[in-house]
Amino acid sequence: MINFLTLKDSLGNLLQGAALSLEIMVLAFIIGIVGGTLLSLMLLYGGRAMNVIAHTYVTIFRGTPMLVQLVALFFVFPYIGIVIPAFWSAVIAIGMNSAAYVSQIIRAGIQAVGKGQIEAAKTLGLSHNQITRFIVLPQAVRTVFPSLGNECITLIKDSSLASVIGVAELSHQGSIIMSRTYDALTAYAGVAVIYLIMTSCASLLLHIVERRMHYVKN
Repeated sequence: MINFLTLKDSLGNLLQGAALSLEIMVLAFIIGIVGGTLLSLMLLYGGRAMNVIAHTYVTIFRGTPMLVQLVALFFVFPYIGIVIPAFWSAVIAIGMNSAAYVSQIIRAGIQAVGKGQIEAAKTLGLSHNQITRFIVLPQAVRTVFPSLGNECITLIKDSSLASVIGVAELSHQGSIIMSRTYDALTAYAGVAVIYLIMTSCASLLLHIVERRMHYVKN
């Protein structure tokens, strides 16, 4: 049975962990969006060298577990003199992994923009950079917004991996409560409910924004 008294006493710690999970998600999502956009542009418009670099990056980060990347960043890098705090190791590792997936999402969105619009922009004298900035990317963002929203929700759950390196986010707080009370059911039921609330609120917010974008477009 779930001990609601334990949940009540532990609610403050769980909410503190949830806030840290959201902080990790937001920062990692920013890294993922910026990095993914740059990678997609390198894949589509970069020279041969940039194309190889981007392909290699995507292959490595999509082909290896995020947990391995996180542990390598936190535990292996100090051997070469690079020490990164646990919180920022989690943010960077999750963000860099996200960038690999976001790059493919944005690349698909860019390729979905009609070639006729690009040709029309060229006839008006717009430069390649202007076409990309004012015509291609805005339309690509509208196209891929639902997929980017799903990535955002995924990052909320992926933030739980930070507990492996000692970051006191939501999952880690659940482990602390379990070790203190020896009540795994209550501890992780509370964790699961808070994750569900966070992802549901994020889904609702993204749905509202998506409807607003659709309304503005029409």
